[in-house]
Amino acid sequence: MKRNLKVTVRYDGTGFAGWQVQPDTRTVQGELERVLSQIAGNPIRIYGSGRTDAGVHALGQVFSCRWPGELDAARIRRSISGMLSPEIRAERVEEAPSDFHARSSAVAKRYAYSIAFAREPDPFWARYAWCLPHKIDLDHLAALCLAVTGEHDFAGFQCSRSSAQTTVRTLYSVEIRQGGIIGPRDAEDLWHIVFHGNGFLYKMVRNITGTLVEIARGALPEERLQELLLSPGPFHGHTAPAHGLALLEVIY
Repeated sequence: MKRNLKVTVRYDGTGFAGWQVQPDTRTVQGELERVLSQIAGNPIRIYGSGRTDAGVHALGQVFSCRWPGELDAARIRRSISGMLSPEIRAERVEEAPSDFHARSSAVAKRYAYSIAFAREPDPFWARYAWCLPHKIDLDHLAALCLAVTGEHDFAGFQCSRSSAQTTVRTLYSVEIRQGGIIGPRDAEDLWHIVFHGNGFLYKMVRNITGTLVEIARGALPEERLQELLLSPGPFHGHTAPAHGLALLEVIY
C-alpha cells in the first residue's frame, strides 16, 4: 500500500535553477526526486507547494508524494539530509492523510525578502540579502507596506509568464523587521519585509519589494504604488533580485 508523505525542507537556492524539474538543469525538485527514488528503489515524483525561482531560498518549503511500502520517516529524513547536504535539508517527514496535496491543500504562505542597507556587502549575508547603499526612510517603507496589505488585484505586480487564472490575492500582513529572520537581532543593517498572504503571483513579492524600496528612497513617486495596484499588468518596474527572497512557511 502506498502512503502519502508530507516533507518540509529548507534549501539554499544559490546553486539551483529554481524548484521545478527542467531538462539538463539542476533543480531542487530534481535533486529531491533523484535521492528519494534511490531510497525507495522506485521512481518517486514529488509535488511542491509552489515553485521558487532560480536563486530563491526556502526555510519551509513543503512537498508531498506517494511512498511505496513501509514508512520509516526518521530514516527518510536522515537520508535526504545526508545525501543532499549542505544545500538541502529535510526538516520533517511525516505521513499525511490520503487527500493531502502540498499545493492544493495550502491556505497561506509566508515569505521574507531580506535587504542589507549598507555601503558594502557583508560576506555572511551577501548570498541571502539585497545590498542597498541608498539612504532609505524606514518609516516611509513601513507605511508603504501597510498600503499593500489587504485584498487587492495584484495583476500589476505579476510578470508576463504568470499562468494564474485569477490575480486577486489577500495579504494578511506586510511588515518590516530588523536583524535575523528568526532569533535575536544579529545585524543592525539587515532588514526583512515579511509577507503573509493566501497566495502569491509569479514574482509578486520581488516586484512589490522593488517598488516599495524605489519609492522609499525617493526614486519613484508614491503615486506609482496605486498606479500598479490598478494596472492590468504585466509588471513594469524594478524587480528585486532573487537571492534576497526566502519562502518561510507554508500554512495548512
